[in-house]
Amino acid sequence: MTSSVRQDLNRLLRPKSIAVFGGQWAHAVIEQCRRMKFAGDIWPVHPTKTEIQGLPCFSSVEALPSAPDVAFIGVNRDLTIGIVEALQASGAGGAVCFASGFAEAGTEGANLQARLRAAARDMPIIGPNCYGLINYLDGALLWPDVHGGRRVERGVAIVTQSSNLAINLTMQQRGLPLAYMLTLGNQAVVGMAEAVRALAEDERVTAIGLHIEGVGDAAAFADAVLAARSSGKPIVVMKSGSSAQAAELTLSHTASLAGSDAVADAFFARLSLARVKSIPAFLESLKLLHLWGPLPGAELVSMSCSGGEASIIADSAERLEVPMPAFEAAQASAIRATVKPLVTVSNPFDYHTFDWGDRTRLSDTFSAVMGGAQALTALILDFPKADVGNSETWDITLEALAAAAQRSGGRAAVISTLPECLPEERAASMLAKGVLPLLGVEEAMAAIGAGAFVGRTPGTIAQDLPAMIHGKVVSWDEARAKAALARAGVAVPESQVCDRLETALEAASRLGNVAMKVVSADLAHKTEAGAVVLNLRCENEVRSAYTRLSALGETLLVERMIEKPVAELIVGLRRDPAFGFHLLIGAGGIMAEVLEDTKILMLPAGRAEIEAALSGLKIYPLLEGWRGHPPADLAAAIASIESLQAFGLANAAALEELEVNPLIACEEGHGAFAADALIRMREDEE
Repeated sequence: MTSSVRQDLNRLLRPKSIAVFGGQWAHAVIEQCRRMKFAGDIWPVHPTKTEIQGLPCFSSVEALPSAPDVAFIGVNRDLTIGIVEALQASGAGGAVCFASGFAEAGTEGANLQARLRAAARDMPIIGPNCYGLINYLDGALLWPDVHGGRRVERGVAIVTQSSNLAINLTMQQRGLPLAYMLTLGNQAVVGMAEAVRALAEDERVTAIGLHIEGVGDAAAFADAVLAARSSGKPIVVMKSGSSAQAAELTLSHTASLAGSDAVADAFFARLSLARVKSIPAFLESLKLLHLWGPLPGAELVSMSCSGGEASIIADSAERLEVPMPAFEAAQASAIRATVKPLVTVSNPFDYHTFDWGDRTRLSDTFSAVMGGAQALTALILDFPKADVGNSETWDITLEALAAAAQRSGGRAAVISTLPECLPEERAASMLAKGVLPLLGVEEAMAAIGAGAFVGRTPGTIAQDLPAMIHGKVVSWDEARAKAALARAGVAVPESQVCDRLETALEAASRLGNVAMKVVSADLAHKTEAGAVVLNLRCENEVRSAYTRLSALGETLLVERMIEKPVAELIVGLRRDPAFGFHLLIGAGGIMAEVLEDTKILMLPAGRAEIEAALSGLKIYPLLEGWRGHPPADLAAAIASIESLQAFGLANAAALEELEVNPLIACEEGHGAFAADALIRMREDEE
C-alpha cells in the first residue's frame, strides 16, 4: 500500500461517520455501535427502506450526507463490488467487506477478489470474508456479532485473520483491556503490515498482539514492525498453521531441518517479536506489556506461603528458562529481619503464614524482597470462591504487595495457580494499582519470557534482494559447487576430477590419504547411495574403490582426506517463500537429521549472531574441546560460514538452495573445510 492509503486507515479505524449496507448483519452493526455509545453518525443504506432501527435510511452511496469515514458492507459478494466502487468514487475512508466467496473459494472467487481490489483503488478495505473491526476506545464497531469487550481509555490491539477467534478473545475474563480487535480475512487490500503500522500510530494503544497464519509481504511486515517498535509498541505473535514447503524440497538435509515454522521463529526473533504457543500465554503476555512494556530482563523472584507452590514455580521457571537468581547477601539480610526465625530466606521464597493477615508486616517483608535487582517479583495468590467465605485476608495480602511495590519501586505481579482463582474484577483492580495479575503458572512464565524478549534490540531483514529468476532449477555436481565456493573464499580440500583409473592413481599418489566420490548432480546423498569411499591409503585400495564407484558414475572425485577433524557441521542457505533468505547452522554429517541440533538465522547474520548460534548447539562442547580433546578452529569455521552467506547473497536472484554438509571444523589452527557441497540454481528461461 502507498503511504497515502496508509494515512487513510486513520479514518477507517477511528471513524466519525459509519455507513451500513445490508440486512441482518448490518442491523447488528448499528446495535453494537449504540451499545458502545458511538458518538458519531450512523447512516443505514438500503434501496427501498426509509428507516432502520429508528435511523433514517439512505437509498444509495450518492444519497449519503457526505463521504463516510468507513462503511460496513453486509451484502453478497457480487453486490459488494459495486458498493465498494461507489464508496471509492465518493471519497470514503474505507470499508469492511463481510461477504465470503472470494479468494478462499477457488478460481472464480479469486477473480472476484481481483475485481474488488480494482474497485477499491486507493481506498483501504478490511476483508473480504471477515467480521471487521472493534474500536473499544471510541465505541466504533464495524462488527456484526456478539463480543465481550467494553469501552476503555487505553489498551492493547489484537489483529487476527480468524473472526471466530476474535470473538473468543473478546470474551476473555483476565482483566486485559482491549483497545482494538481487528480481523483481516482475505487481506485483499489491508494486510498485516498495514494494520500494524496504523494501530501503532494510536497513542492509546499500549501493545499489539498478532495471530498470524501468514505475513504476506515479509519485507513490508518487517518495516511495519520496526516502525511500531520505534513508536514504543511491543508486539507478541501467536502463529498458527504449517506449511508443506519444506516437504517439497527433499534433496538436502537443510530442507527438512529448516521447516517453515522454524524459519518463522527465526524471522520473529530477528525482529524481537515474542512468539508464544497458546492463547492464554498470548493474553497474559499482552497484559504484562500493557502494564509495563518490555522488561529489562526475565529475572524472577517468587513469594508464597506454601512450599508446594514454591516448587511448582521453580520447576516451571526452569522449563521455560526464566531465571530465578539467589538473593544477594544484603537483600537476604534485609528480608530475614522481617520474618520469623523459622523462615528460610531463598528464591523461591516461602514466607510461611506467620504474618498472614498482618498488612504492615507483610508489606515490610514484601518491600525487602522487592529491594533486589530482579526484573519482577511475583506473589503466588489464589482467591477463594465467592460462595466459600470471607476473602478479607487475601485482599490484605494484595494491599500489602501494592504498598511494597510503591515503596520499593519494583514490579509486582500476582500469579494464580488456577485461572479461575483470580476473578476478573480483582484482576482489573490490580492493574489499576500497578500490580500485574497473571493467570496460570505456565502462562505467567511465558509472559515473563515474552516481556524480556521484546526488550531486545530488533535486527534487520535482508531487503532489496533481486526477485527470484523464473526458470528451471538445476543441481550442480559436487566438483562444480566446491569450485564456486572456493572462489568465494570457502576452504575446500585439494582434489582432482578423474575419469580414468590411471588419473585416479596419480591423484591419490600425490594427495596421500584420500576419499573417492562419484561426481553426479543426481546424487545429493552419496553416503546413502554408497557413492563415497573414505581413507584410501594405498594403490590396491584406490583400485578397488575405483572399480566399485565407476559402476555408479563415469566421473569420480579424488580428494585429500581432511586432517585433525574435531566436529562436523551443516551449513545451509535457502529462500523461504514466506519469510525470505535464512541460514541454517547445526550438527552435520550423516547424523544431521537424527540429531536435529540446529539454529536458524535470518540474513544478513552478523559474526556475533553466528558465534551465538554455534555456542547454542548441543555439540558445542566438542568445538570448545571436550575432556582434554583439542578445541576446534572456530575462527575458521565462522569465516567459512560468513563466506557461504556472502555467496548466497551475491547469487540471491538464482540461488534456490546451498548446503555444505559436512563443514569439518579441524583442530585449532588447522582450519575448517567444506567436505561436501550441494548447490541448486535457477537458470533464466531467456
